[in-house]
Amino acid sequence: MDNNSLLKLRQDIEGDVRFDNLTKTIYATDASVYRKIPLGAAFPKSVDDIKKIIQFANDENIGLIPRTAGTSLAGQCVGDGLVVDVSKHFTEIISLDQEKKQVTVQPGVIRDELNQYLKPFGLFFGPNTSTSNRCMIGGMVGNNSSGTTSIQYGVTRDKVVSMKTILSDGSEAEFGRISAAEFKEKQYQNTFEASLYRSVYEELIDKEIAGEVKEQFPKPEIHRRSTGYAVDELLKSDVFGGRLPYFNMAELLCGSEGTLAFTTEITVQLDDLPPALSAMVVTHYTSLEDCLMDVVPVMEHPLQLCEMMDKVILDCTKNNRAQLANRFFVEGDPAALLMLQVSAHTEAELKEAIASLQKTIANSGLSYANPVLYGNQISKAIELRKAGLGLLGNIVGDMKAVACIEDTAVALPDLKDFIAEFSVIMKGYGQSAVYYAHAGAGELHLRPILNLKKSTDVSLFRNITTDVAKLTKKYRGSFSGEHGDGIVRAEFIPIMIGNKNYELLRRIKSYFDPKGIFNPGKIVDAYPMDKSFRYEIDREEPEIKTLMDFSDSEGILKAAEKCNGSGDCRKTHHMNGGMCPSYHATKNEKDTTRGRANTLREFLTNPNSTAKNSFDSPEIKEAFDLCLSCKACASECPSNVDVSTLKAEFLYQYQEANGYSFRGKLFAYNTKLNGLGSKVSGLTNAMYDSKLIGGLLKKTSGVAKERSLPKVYSFNFDKHLQKASIQYNKSKNKVVLFIDEFTKYLDIEVGKDAIELLTALGYDVELYYAESGRTFLSKGFLKQAQKLAIKNVQELKKFADANTPVLGLEPSAILSFRDEYKRMTSDKVAAQKIADNSFLIEEFLAKEIADGYLKSSDFTEEARDIKIHNHCHQKALSNQKVTFDVLNLPTNYKVTIIASGCCGMAGSFGYEEEHYETSMKIGSLKLFPAVSKSSADTIIAANGTSCRHQIFDGTKRIAKHPVSILKEALV
Repeated sequence: MDNNSLLKLRQDIEGDVRFDNLTKTIYATDASVYRKIPLGAAFPKSVDDIKKIIQFANDENIGLIPRTAGTSLAGQCVGDGLVVDVSKHFTEIISLDQEKKQVTVQPGVIRDELNQYLKPFGLFFGPNTSTSNRCMIGGMVGNNSSGTTSIQYGVTRDKVVSMKTILSDGSEAEFGRISAAEFKEKQYQNTFEASLYRSVYEELIDKEIAGEVKEQFPKPEIHRRSTGYAVDELLKSDVFGGRLPYFNMAELLCGSEGTLAFTTEITVQLDDLPPALSAMVVTHYTSLEDCLMDVVPVMEHPLQLCEMMDKVILDCTKNNRAQLANRFFVEGDPAALLMLQVSAHTEAELKEAIASLQKTIANSGLSYANPVLYGNQISKAIELRKAGLGLLGNIVGDMKAVACIEDTAVALPDLKDFIAEFSVIMKGYGQSAVYYAHAGAGELHLRPILNLKKSTDVSLFRNITTDVAKLTKKYRGSFSGEHGDGIVRAEFIPIMIGNKNYELLRRIKSYFDPKGIFNPGKIVDAYPMDKSFRYEIDREEPEIKTLMDFSDSEGILKAAEKCNGSGDCRKTHHMNGGMCPSYHATKNEKDTTRGRANTLREFLTNPNSTAKNSFDSPEIKEAFDLCLSCKACASECPSNVDVSTLKAEFLYQYQEANGYSFRGKLFAYNTKLNGLGSKVSGLTNAMYDSKLIGGLLKKTSGVAKERSLPKVYSFNFDKHLQKASIQYNKSKNKVVLFIDEFTKYLDIEVGKDAIELLTALGYDVELYYAESGRTFLSKGFLKQAQKLAIKNVQELKKFADANTPVLGLEPSAILSFRDEYKRMTSDKVAAQKIADNSFLIEEFLAKEIADGYLKSSDFTEEARDIKIHNHCHQKALSNQKVTFDVLNLPTNYKVTIIASGCCGMAGSFGYEEEHYETSMKIGSLKLFPAVSKSSADTIIAANGTSCRHQIFDGTKRIAKHPVSILKEALV
């Protein structure tokens, strides 16, 4: 099919259709190991758009791959047809019926955001996946998702009341609960929908067919089962002699992976919010066997969740900045642990539930530690568990924990024996697996560690999957418990349910979708499970030279390949964290960490590229264009994919091939220009303020006309230090204050305040003047940044050797010593010493407070309200609490941290005319409203120079550096 057909479709619909190389690249993968280049991606805005897309698919004889967040682990969202992404426009919560406790949503509504909406009504949607902060209800229905809470609240299929769909002929149909009489009446209608009821009835009323289903499908007590189509659920209706007084075709569609119909609305049943009081007992074990032995007895208690993590995943959390703090409850080095949560309405009931559970645990005597967690501690532990699958991407190199047999579910009494036999299979292949389980539901995420770039391991991939499928069938388990069949497991459905039942599924597919346009290659007539991988098998690894050192990931390509597609970067601004600010503003997949990593991986290995420099790619340039280099991904991405660093290297390589722009040079050499301007600062600032001259400067340099230009100044900090030092005794140790390029020319008041604060508190202050290289790093001028890094490391060694801490005011400057410098200098030992000896000034002061060297009595007792917005690099490479602690030192200061994410300025990004709108949109999501709602008396604290500038441009409020606030509080 040529692009003219897709172009015509784009013209015919209200939404958009994209078929450029970048779009096809970022939609070629999901969170699975598979890659198929689609024809393009469609983004419908209306039901009418979807009908036209379905008609287009019928006319052109192509497949449609429905997609929401694209976090599917089995390859459900991968195909060579047209991807239909409803995540951007089908995001409405349509209605809530409080009396029935039902809510109707479009498929692109995010699970956690739905529950935020429902919370004031005392309701919530129970199924809870590890991807709940970005996964969408449509995807959950497609996979029949369940998650940690299924032992209490069931799986998605249990909650689906009705579904509005578009059928393969383009007609609309709503499937919901109907009586036997209504079912019969439906069959007599002259519609495509009616033909589906007739066909299903004729199949399942056959006693031989029904008997085969009951005999061969997974055990009914395994509530996590998504193997094939849920015809076994339909047999529970009284239409077929079952006990349920209704029939609901939606139960068949739930778990069908979009292969039967296209869903536009979903009504789900809700539950009352869980009891307010909870506790979690975390049992620690020296062996996996002991851990599994405890599952059956603890499940005799009414647990909210019963989750297992093994040593491999726990070890991954040691190297993840965001998750390190969430390991607080881990004692020793357990081989595995169980997270057992109980809830109650009263303290007395909770104590009783804990005591009863502890008695069972004590009676088994298998665990060596059993800490009890409460409140926020539970949330942190659950966050650690949720990050587990993504964290597996942290394994350096090509060996990865591969999702193929990670979705088996068996009846609880079979769990121990199943695992024992599974372990024998794995040992036979010389394999060690990762054990990560919803143990209370009998579901185990079992992952062999393989290198799917090698044909030998691809063979293992198939052989291990086949053997475990046969083992699962032996126990009449479900091979697809909650992650679906997709590509990886659909081939094994005949093994799991028998050939006769598989042919039944094929007939059902043909009734719903006679031309096979809905998500072909899934569930029936499957794509091969050992083809179409992300990587070319047995490829010759490309040699990609970089200026920065990526040896910690075995090179830049493998740094990009660490992305496993888990999609944490698709959470919106309604969730905690800052990743990924440009996606928050645009909702475009290309503006996610995942989209950028996939693009870099794809085009660095593009065999059709004729470019001498593999980075010389317009697609990579476009993918990185809206990256603000905020570094949120460096800490929040479970796989630690640091796109900021990847972007710096890319910009350097791309510009080496294509030249450096005039504007790029202006921003990169901004410090030198500021130095020149500061010599005649009065004239310079007058020119900046002039509408005529300032406007001309902006126009010629590509700066947004709406931006205010920062003033430049000249100031003698040495004289100021001498004057300040005379006034105070030096009662404390020596510190070095780093006067960076921003402080020296732009934020001189902050530098002055820091000198006055430190000397007043009794510190012996020495000044260190240097350019950090941040402007060069942000624009990809890596050779220049490297020179500065080498120079600064050499000059800072004397302070590190003397254990004299170096304190920085501008986070992006001082934190480059910890981050990029280690990638740009050959003296790794010295660079690490400098990194360990460099601190945000708030970090240093917070430690001094904790050690008892600073007292509240040094500061005013006046009451003030303070709201903090912290710099993105601080959030990623340090923590926000240090600023909070420092500003809480004055006795009556009431301090809160704004949950603001990125401010949107990000150095030069927010100045650039083509980025101005995105920059301000990012600021308006969280930061600007929080600042604007604050009273005029509230002090706004922001330690980043760009952040303070953005706050002023967005709200006209002046934000102060924490150092200035403390200096003003001195008595």
